[in-house]
Amino acid sequence: MKTMTKKPEILAPAGTLEKLKVAIRYGADAVYIGGNRFGLRSRAGNFSYDEMKEGVDFAKHHHAKVYVAANMVTHEGDEEGAGEFFRTLRDIGINAVIVSDPALIEICAIEAEGLPIHLSTQASATNYETLNFWHQEGLERVVLAREVSMEEIKEIRQNTDVEIEAFIHGAMCISYSGRCTLSNHMSNRDANRGGCSQSCRWKYDLFEIPRPGEQTSVLAGDPVEDFSMSAVDMSMIRHIPDMVENGVDSLKIEGRMKSIHYVSTVSNVYRKAIDTYCRDPENYVFKQEWENELWKVAQRELASGFYYGTPTENEQLFGKRRKIPAYAFIGQVLEYNAETQIATIQQRNNFGVGDVVEFYGPGFTHAYQTIEQLWDETDVPIERAPKAMMIVKMKVNTPVKPFDIMRKKK
Repeated sequence: MKTMTKKPEILAPAGTLEKLKVAIRYGADAVYIGGNRFGLRSRAGNFSYDEMKEGVDFAKHHHAKVYVAANMVTHEGDEEGAGEFFRTLRDIGINAVIVSDPALIEICAIEAEGLPIHLSTQASATNYETLNFWHQEGLERVVLAREVSMEEIKEIRQNTDVEIEAFIHGAMCISYSGRCTLSNHMSNRDANRGGCSQSCRWKYDLFEIPRPGEQTSVLAGDPVEDFSMSAVDMSMIRHIPDMVENGVDSLKIEGRMKSIHYVSTVSNVYRKAIDTYCRDPENYVFKQEWENELWKVAQRELASGFYYGTPTENEQLFGKRRKIPAYAFIGQVLEYNAETQIATIQQRNNFGVGDVVEFYGPGFTHAYQTIEQLWDETDVPIERAPKAMMIVKMKVNTPVKPFDIMRKKK
């Protein structure tokens, strides 16, 4: 009989304060965010110290944790101010920092004593000797390299006491552990200091140049099929038992630059699957509706990365997408009057009378209906809600709650 020793943490991305709150409401046990320095997502909605404080307070109220990614590779001078930065995070109440550069690790350990340190996936930890080394250096958790297999995770868990964090969902970097210089060469933006332009996601052609000034596409056809170096996204929703049984302490979702539609949906799905498995491992059955839900926000095709073997050409994106996400995020519930069944909604994309919509909320709740009547916030009847962030009202057949999300098929 299977016995559960520990339910793993669900760790969700939070590019903004709004996304932090959404992730936690929709089931995340912890979130990871970025500050204004030392991270690898310079274009994400990185947090000010005041926003961090508000996020930490919100997380504590919901029994969740907040980690800060400070995983850049430092060149000379980049480390200036790191001690003060880490001390401030500690004093705000951040639960841990995620770091890859040994210089930043040492600065944090010496100058911000008491702030837990997690080793970033950028550090390429792929064996238990490496994990034990970092454990001896005082780190309490290691985020495994994305190239680690499930068999290797099993062996690592058997030979170390350090906490293990592993990715379960989201974009996969084509380079080894995310350490890439394509962006540096092709757009003069340093990927390892927060400026990645995702050159691997661009579309490419292959040319033959018979003589100077002439070029012919080798891929010419009807239509021309561009290629890229782009990996498909990861999804481990079908393999939750393996992650839990092999002792992974934290299951990480990628996507600090994704929408609240993505964050809420993915957190909700994995919360449901993990709770279902941990409640009764012996009788656990994967449900196709969980994967179907992920496809409503998937931006690329889905695969299991390196966990069950080296990815092939089938795990790369060539030509047209083979599957397209079918739903658009159109609104968020602000209020609901149970007596009148009227919901107040903040618009996020155009919708109107006659549209078939879906409401979903924390706990994997879902309800569908056709919009029959719509009013603006002054109770004037309208046919559509075309203006960004406008407040509208509509009658809802099934009770909804504040922070529930509304979407429709594209």
